[in-house]
Amino acid sequence: MMAGYRNMKRSFALGIDNLLGKHRQWLKDKRVGLVSHLAAVDSDGCTTAERLHLDPAVRLVALFGPEHGFFGTAGAGESCATRMHPDLRIPIHSLYGKTRKPTRSMLKNVDALVIDLSDIAVRAYTYVATLRNVLEVASDLHKEVIVADRPVPMPNTVDGPVALDPYVSFVSTEGLPLAYGMTPGETALWLKRTVGLSLELRVSAMTGYIRHSGSAAVLSPWIPPSPAIVSLESAKCYPATVLFEAIESVDHGRRTNLPFQVFGSSAMDGARIARALSKINLPGVTFHAHRYLVRSSAKHPTPVHGVRITVVDADRFKPARTAVSIIYTLQSLYGISCLWAPKQTRPDFFDMLCGTGEVRRALLDGTKPATIAASWQRDLALFRKDRSKALLYPKK
Repeated sequence: MMAGYRNMKRSFALGIDNLLGKHRQWLKDKRVGLVSHLAAVDSDGCTTAERLHLDPAVRLVALFGPEHGFFGTAGAGESCATRMHPDLRIPIHSLYGKTRKPTRSMLKNVDALVIDLSDIAVRAYTYVATLRNVLEVASDLHKEVIVADRPVPMPNTVDGPVALDPYVSFVSTEGLPLAYGMTPGETALWLKRTVGLSLELRVSAMTGYIRHSGSAAVLSPWIPPSPAIVSLESAKCYPATVLFEAIESVDHGRRTNLPFQVFGSSAMDGARIARALSKINLPGVTFHAHRYLVRSSAKHPTPVHGVRITVVDADRFKPARTAVSIIYTLQSLYGISCLWAPKQTRPDFFDMLCGTGEVRRALLDGTKPATIAASWQRDLALFRKDRSKALLYPKK
């Protein structure tokens, strides 16, 4: 760790630390509901739920879990049920099951909602949709919301088409590009203003935080916020490979120890693909041939001669442009039908992940990646200007 980051970490404090420190009065005499998961920990590794539960001045009455559940063990898209916490003996209300919004009955005994989610600032990652839903319900029911802020892996990475109707969905929050580079607290402030919500929103901001990808040193200890985001590297690569969730003929490492960091198939040549992508000179990222096994079967894993992605400079990285460059390159080497013809391909889901149908149509027409990326720059410039009003932390 460089000396600058050592110094920053000594003076660094998470939002939860400041909430239970200088902002303790925000919780006084209130019944508190917590939207969180086990990935939200303080600098000593204690979960936010445990911090609140053990604090004699805090009355924690309910927990709310996002996709993957409060315990972070459910798979992508797997419904979670409401249950009692086995140790705290308070309900864990699921926000990814029968409902994706808190209900009036869930909140009847709650005065204030604390939100502390370990997020990665990518629109397709559903925690931002949960954040929006909670803010909207809190606005309707006149509940106070406090966001305990924490870092995101790439706080300056903003790229991709902005999601607009009719492609808005739970994986495509309206008005956000694929990578939006805001902390949860900043995102909440942005949502309150852009959605036009009337609610009492407080952000317990971090102290000593600098918005630079190198400040990922303060993301230690890393607790996976979902089963497939096993590392900081997986989180950084996620927006460049998440579109393969809809193109299932191409593996993207979910059943490996490098989820979202590798891609390929048994019918492809990783060395050939890596060479072709390297010639493009995409900013902030490199590509290397990487053989790996997909654990489709315990007895007979599938060998893949694939490609490994390394984000070498997150502040220059353009994940959406990288994503379309990868798909365009695979189409050029192996044909459009190789990706889009298989029955398991889900074009509608691809469009939802992109937030638009234009990217898929352009790829099918053979449009070059640079031209596709140019098509979202106007909306991206408007978003950057709007985003700047919500930013809380200085750049390096």
